[in-house]
Amino acid sequence: MEIDEQNAPALEVATTFAELGLAPPILRALEEMGYKTPTPIQKQAIPLVVAGRDLMAQAQTGTGKTAAFALPLLQKILPHANTSASPARHPVRALVLAPTRELALQVHESVEAYSKHLPLRSTVVFGGVDMKPQEAALKAGVEILVATPGRLLDHAGSKVVQLSQVQFLVLDEADRMLDMGFLPDLKRILDLLPKQRQTLLFSATFDDSIVGLARSFLQNPLKVEVARKNTAAETVEQVVHKVQEDDKLDALVRVVKARDIPQALVFTRTKIAADKLGRRLQKRGIATGIIHGDKAQIERLAALDGFKQGKVRLLVATDIAARGIDIAELPCVINYELPYSPEDYVHRIGRTGRAGASGLAVSLVAPEEERLLAGIERFIKRDLQAVPLPVIAPPPMTQTPSLAGTPASPVARSPAPSFGRRRQEPVCALLRPPVRAEPPSQP
Repeated sequence: MEIDEQNAPALEVATTFAELGLAPPILRALEEMGYKTPTPIQKQAIPLVVAGRDLMAQAQTGTGKTAAFALPLLQKILPHANTSASPARHPVRALVLAPTRELALQVHESVEAYSKHLPLRSTVVFGGVDMKPQEAALKAGVEILVATPGRLLDHAGSKVVQLSQVQFLVLDEADRMLDMGFLPDLKRILDLLPKQRQTLLFSATFDDSIVGLARSFLQNPLKVEVARKNTAAETVEQVVHKVQEDDKLDALVRVVKARDIPQALVFTRTKIAADKLGRRLQKRGIATGIIHGDKAQIERLAALDGFKQGKVRLLVATDIAARGIDIAELPCVINYELPYSPEDYVHRIGRTGRAGASGLAVSLVAPEEERLLAGIERFIKRDLQAVPLPVIAPPPMTQTPSLAGTPASPVARSPAPSFGRRRQEPVCALLRPPVRAEPPSQP
């Protein structure tokens, strides 16, 4: 089986979602959400999916991959839409697999939003929570099922869900599926699906393992790539500070304060490191949330909601837990520890600079991480020059009378360095600490 390397440039003629041939109820939902112009990956992928082709789609994080597969799937399932109360009239027709709970939930929320005016049912199942509510939703019947592999197999083993009528299979973040060791689970799930189906692989990066996976169960797929291979978003300013390992906490606090960063997603390599860093930041008086695989689902959702609502300034996360975090206009990502995999670096910094906005990615690099930095530079084909840590500007001071009776000159506060956002209005400005003038000292 050969993979067609076609990038389908001729399909980019559409300038609106209506020109992509989507049904009026879908267009209505998109209009209500404020979506007007499809992104490049949506322009290319949607017509191919509607045409029934298997697809390998590569696009940078934040470019609209979810809509690129969800919208055409809704379009194709639309003829089966009905308002019957019978579960038999609502079999699973589209299955979307995601590597993490957060990403699965994110995809399901998008599907629900796009299908709000359609008589189609959808649900999401993932581990770490009670299975009974999920079982009830599955028994009632759903056309679109979003799931993590392990929990899906749990439900399939209990005969709660039948997958014999699945017509469409989507693997979201396919590279992470393999990195996390999901290949055995994927093979078990594939055995439960009909051989005749349409299969879509979406990911920010593709390597030989992904191509091998595609060869095993895709039928003559087209490959769509809207960004240069293994590149980070051009809208992200990438900054490297070289510091000693023991000085990283101070460096992190200094970067956040000197650049006046309202919110940032902070990455560590391990769950233990995330817990330790989160506690140390909280002791410094910085509103910090922690999210990783060992946290209970309610804790993870609470931390994520606090971050989205602006109550949490720094969200410390591991790579796996951060998949599916989609924060509109997130200004900054900080690599407290560099990842072992260069691909993870691309995924990490893709959390900022989304949908054309600018962003900042800061990496704190200890001497023992130099080889990891070199690997990242080779992977993204770009040199990342180290720069000194920013200087925290002194607080503003009011005029203080001198003993000689001549007023002293006020100390001017130098502007904080820009973190890459080009909009004039600040993001999450209400989160910035108020500037309080110091009371005049007594002569």
